[in-house]
Amino acid sequence: MKLSRIALAAGVAASTVLLVAGPASAHVSVQPVGEAAKGGYATLNFKVPNERDQASTVKLEVNFPADHPLSSVTPQAVPGWKISIDKSKLDKPLEVHGKKITEAVSKVTWTADDSEIAPGYFQQFPVSVGALPEDADQLVFKAIQTYDNKEVVRWIEEPKAGGEEPDSPAPVLKLTAASEDGHGGAADDDAKEGDDHKAADSDAPAKESSTAASSSSDTTARTLGIIGIVIGIAGVAFGVLAGRRRSA
Repeated sequence: MKLSRIALAAGVAASTVLLVAGPASAHVSVQPVGEAAKGGYATLNFKVPNERDQASTVKLEVNFPADHPLSSVTPQAVPGWKISIDKSKLDKPLEVHGKKITEAVSKVTWTADDSEIAPGYFQQFPVSVGALPEDADQLVFKAIQTYDNKEVVRWIEEPKAGGEEPDSPAPVLKLTAASEDGHGGAADDDAKEGDDHKAADSDAPAKESSTAASSSSDTTARTLGIIGIVIGIAGVAFGVLAGRRRSA
């Protein structure tokens, strides 16, 4: 009997933990496809789960950080959703590839057109962004989720280091260390060395042919020279003999 009561109590406690932890973990989040390296470009997925049993998500607004503006923000088309992009003027223009950027994307909004996120489902909204800041370890994207029953959930609370997760945390993108410049790396050196070997191998027959031709030319020249000398000696001898006969 005691064991049954203990098992029942443990089951109730576990269920309570699941009920409490479930809603807290089901919030709008952002994850990179691969890495999100400082100073680089990345594709981000904004994951939107539906937390309601009797309503569907029909709108998502993602606000981009104003303290670290991104010069390039390109959302990917999502079937059944319309996309609108808002831009704002920058207090300090960005220098990108030798050009000055005076405005940047401040918000991207997805609105259900012929689709929605039904209860028990989630949807991902991909966005290509860059260049990521080099002087930050993370980026915070405040998001607003709207349901078809007019309920609005604001995922805008910034998590604090070492603190508990807020009730409505904003999506946070962790940035990784900048990757080293790939130009002139080991792979490139190996490829270059391979090309050099190929060039040397392709030049070898030409060099051998050139050497053979030069050797043949030298042999021919020497042969002709010897023949010329022999003919010259024969001519001189013939001239001497002819002179003696005439004098005789």
